[in-house]
Amino acid sequence: MTTTTGPHPTRRLILQGAAGVALLGLGNLPFAPARAAANDKYPEEAFKQKSEADAIKALYGKTAEPSDKVKLDAPEIAENGGVVPISVTTTLDKVTSISFFVAENPNALAASYKIPDGTVPAVANRLKMAKTTNVTAIVEADGKLYSATKEVKVTVGGCGG
Repeated sequence: MTTTTGPHPTRRLILQGAAGVALLGLGNLPFAPARAAANDKYPEEAFKQKSEADAIKALYGKTAEPSDKVKLDAPEIAENGGVVPISVTTTLDKVTSISFFVAENPNALAASYKIPDGTVPAVANRLKMAKTTNVTAIVEADGKLYSATKEVKVTVGGCGG
């Protein structure tokens, strides 16, 4: 049996002290982008909309024009509506957001992404689709909306099918 006769630093105390110093050091680092992203408002109303037009209006407040500069890649036929791979890329400048809409789903807005300045404007996702319908990708660039649409045939239902 070993006894100690005074305050000797233990390994636990040393580790706790080191962790405290490290956390204090983090307080001086700039986390402005993280704070800005955390303050972005979640588009709850847009995600609740049943029709594609209502969801677009709730999310952006205006309509989009079709553009050949928005490339939507989606399969012609999706064998499983539970996982439909889709992606969008664009050659447009100053892209601020990219969103996916599935017209015949219970809720039309499937996904929406904020694109930080200086980021390559490309997004890929796997969507759940209830049945054969149009998938629309909307790109917001320089304050304007551009879209691309493609019909995807679903052979096995994903959501609700």
